[in-house]
Amino acid sequence: MKEKSSYVNRRSFLTTTGAVTAGSLFAAPATELLNKVGGKKVKLALVGTGIRGCTFWGKNITKKYADVAEFVGLCDINPGRVEFAKGYIGVDCPVFTDFDEMLKKTDCEMVMVTTMDSTHHEFIIKALKAGKEVLTEKPMTTDEDKCEAILKAEKKSGKKVKVGFNYRYNPHYTKLRELVQKKRVGDIVSVDFNWILNTYHGASYFRRWHGIRACSGTLLVHKATHHFDLLNWWLDSDPVEVMAYGSLEHYGKNNPFRGTKCRGCEHYDKCKYHYDITKSKMYMDLYVANEKHDGYIRDNCLWRKEIDIYDKMSVQIKYANNVMVNYSLTTYSPYEGMRIAFNGTTGRIDAWDGIPWRKKEKINQAQLHSKEMSQAAKDAVPEFEEIFVSDNFGSMEQIKIPKGKGGHGGGDKVLQDRIFRNPNMPDPMRHAAGTRDGAFSCIIGIAARKSIEEHRSVKISEILDIKPQAVRPV
Repeated sequence: MKEKSSYVNRRSFLTTTGAVTAGSLFAAPATELLNKVGGKKVKLALVGTGIRGCTFWGKNITKKYADVAEFVGLCDINPGRVEFAKGYIGVDCPVFTDFDEMLKKTDCEMVMVTTMDSTHHEFIIKALKAGKEVLTEKPMTTDEDKCEAILKAEKKSGKKVKVGFNYRYNPHYTKLRELVQKKRVGDIVSVDFNWILNTYHGASYFRRWHGIRACSGTLLVHKATHHFDLLNWWLDSDPVEVMAYGSLEHYGKNNPFRGTKCRGCEHYDKCKYHYDITKSKMYMDLYVANEKHDGYIRDNCLWRKEIDIYDKMSVQIKYANNVMVNYSLTTYSPYEGMRIAFNGTTGRIDAWDGIPWRKKEKINQAQLHSKEMSQAAKDAVPEFEEIFVSDNFGSMEQIKIPKGKGGHGGGDKVLQDRIFRNPNMPDPMRHAAGTRDGAFSCIIGIAARKSIEEHRSVKISEILDIKPQAVRPV
């Protein structure tokens, strides 16, 4: 078998994916957008001023998009947290603890929802009824009834809901979509997809409200929604049936000792998961200083008995185009990353992120290449992600994708550029996500949860009033 390597440089990557020729990887000039809308800034209202609201949908916007967007209101049930958010984000707008009041007293055009997952539907529906556009964090919601309510409210309102699926915009994942859509290895027949959370990141979900099923819908909804959306997008098809297994065997009641929170815990010297929140001024100011208002503890004990989500999960998904997916989510691994393989009729595509021995190999390869190419510095290979394409009875190709800068492999910036710089730009790779995408991604996790509870496979048609399509409608 012959092996060849191709480095997709910046220009050729943009051309082959089509993702940036239309402007989706780089922001359109601010003046162009301002001229289109008469120089007016979009008026934003944010509900939910936790860490995600304060940073990604808050300060990030005031720093990078102040010329095209402005905050006219911030809302949170915790008065201390919303006051902190106002200063941290750097805005001079009214703050509210009552969402209805904010809708009445501000002239916002778009509402951004970054509250606890189980409450997303409340704010989405109220905002739609008030005639506002909506941007919601994933997951769109946590159960089938709330999902249907959002879809009906959007249809009735005539307004649109955007879902913040930033992973779609990652150049690595965009290249995977291109290879699958161009049938580089023929028709895809099955997918093996493993997502791995380490003992720091994985554990963090069990400290927070995410560890309570009624709040997060379990990690099959809160976390895996990201991954299920990628699968739907990559395969360009809808899921039709789900079978899942899951249990809580590590966190929660499974430990012989427990405390109330990490601060001041008598077991800190023997708990490998002990977390010192006092080392983060941001978290101390945002969370600890405001516990008195609502009792929310950010450094809760991982071993508290009320944790009722799964810490190991395995899901089988059948798609309308007959592709079969095997997916797993691990929450206490030594390292963090993902592995995926697309099995096609004429070959196989393998890709990964964060696998430590692969990182080491790439570093060694880069050093070797640097020596060989020292006479031509312009050809030096920068940091990259990789994809291997193996042809049946043929060669193997290594494709190197320039690694994007910023959160989620560069996807964060591209998502926000599309929303705030040029929302009407062409979208040949169909990166932008709406309620249909939001529904079919969270419904897989909801169906998986139902499958675990009822010990049976669950058809999507049982719980979602949208007929799955073999090829997703445009």
